[in-house]
Amino acid sequence: MKRKSKRLLSLALPAALLAASTQPAVAAPKKTELLVSAAASLKDSLAEIEKGYEASHPSIDLVFNLGSSGTLQKQIEQGAPVDLFFSAGSKQMDALVDKKLIGRSTLLLKNELVMVVPKTSKKAFTTVKQLVDKDIETVAIGQPESVPAGQYAKETLQTRKVWDSLQSKLVYAKDVRQVLTYVETGNVDAGFVYKTDAMTSKKASIALRIIPGVHKPILYPAGIVKDTKHPKEAAAFYSYLQGSKADAIFAKYGFKLP
Repeated sequence: MKRKSKRLLSLALPAALLAASTQPAVAAPKKTELLVSAAASLKDSLAEIEKGYEASHPSIDLVFNLGSSGTLQKQIEQGAPVDLFFSAGSKQMDALVDKKLIGRSTLLLKNELVMVVPKTSKKAFTTVKQLVDKDIETVAIGQPESVPAGQYAKETLQTRKVWDSLQSKLVYAKDVRQVLTYVETGNVDAGFVYKTDAMTSKKASIALRIIPGVHKPILYPAGIVKDTKHPKEAAAFYSYLQGSKADAIFAKYGFKLP
């Protein structure tokens, strides 16, 4: 009897396992993916905002597409499935608003333009006019046509009447973070970035702070793309970006509130 009971038990066990394996698995709730196209200079602050927002909104998966504002603008114009756009310039946002591609938008932040040099640089600057000196061989800026920081740099150099003289020295970058990398690695003698970018670097130093009057105001508007597939979720994150928690993070990274 004992031997028989043992055999019955051994036969019953696989059957029980088979029955258990046929039970429908409980699927994890599907997350809503929000694609946010944002200026490269927002990388660090948005990474921190992402952690806090997703922790309090477990059904949301924030995905950031970072790049130059002009490039991101063109992607939206070409039908990229973007939910929100966060620009480092009013020009790019205004163009999308005019084309009726943005539903709601608002000014969120302000920034400051600075000139940075490698940490090891011995050159002391009191004016951008010193960039024409013989010991300065290369100067990095973002592409003025697509990178707002490059546009502000160009305006600064034009106002100071050295733009034409510097043409042979200029090295153009795809976005402001690439400018910072060029300076950090010593591939250029100087570069123009935002104050917020310079604050993140341990390998570059601020050589000059550019006074606002020599270029257009540096404004960061954010807006909801009209064709978003997730209007409710996009609106919720858009509101969060205007709240006190996001404000504190932006201020921590050196941004100014309007």
